[in-house]
Amino acid sequence: MKLIFATNNQHKIDEIRSVLGKKIEIITLKEAGINIDIPEPYKTLEENASGKSKTIFDITATNCFSEDTGLEVNELNGEPGVKSARYAGEGRSFDANIEKLLSNLSGKSDRTARFRTVISLLIDGTETLFEGICEGRIIEKKRGLQGFGYDPVFIPTGSDKTFAEMDIVEKNRFSHRKKATEKLVAFLNTI
Repeated sequence: MKLIFATNNQHKIDEIRSVLGKKIEIITLKEAGINIDIPEPYKTLEENASGKSKTIFDITATNCFSEDTGLEVNELNGEPGVKSARYAGEGRSFDANIEKLLSNLSGKSDRTARFRTVISLLIDGTETLFEGICEGRIIEKKRGLQGFGYDPVFIPTGSDKTFAEMDIVEKNRFSHRKKATEKLVAFLNTI
């Protein structure tokens, strides 16, 4: 089966391809000849994921999926959440986002957090949603050089390493994105 993955984020493409292997062929937006930045104007991960997949389906009439991921920090009432990529502004700077997060958590004792991914799959125009969650905590200083986004300050429950200190195989033992993708694959195997 071939699916267009409605993202321009190469990190997300690499992570999802590492889970799918050869079971499902992923066509990137670039490979599909689509050069757009799909807006994420909604208030929930579900709405953003759905909006992205519907945009690409409307353009291509091809089966596709998208995802939206947010870091939800308990002490910050779920922030940055749906605004994770633009937490420190529209520039989408990983470093600025982490700086703002750490500043907002300064002096706070509850550093529990979770990554949550929602995948929106459109097959023949019918949508199905899948969710993956990884519980963990935010540390006080960045560690590691792998990954992207908040990975240098997030330690998943059951590990003493940040996501940025893990290679993709180790990260996939905990990954929210992997959990959602496995649900996607299980569903595709039933149709």
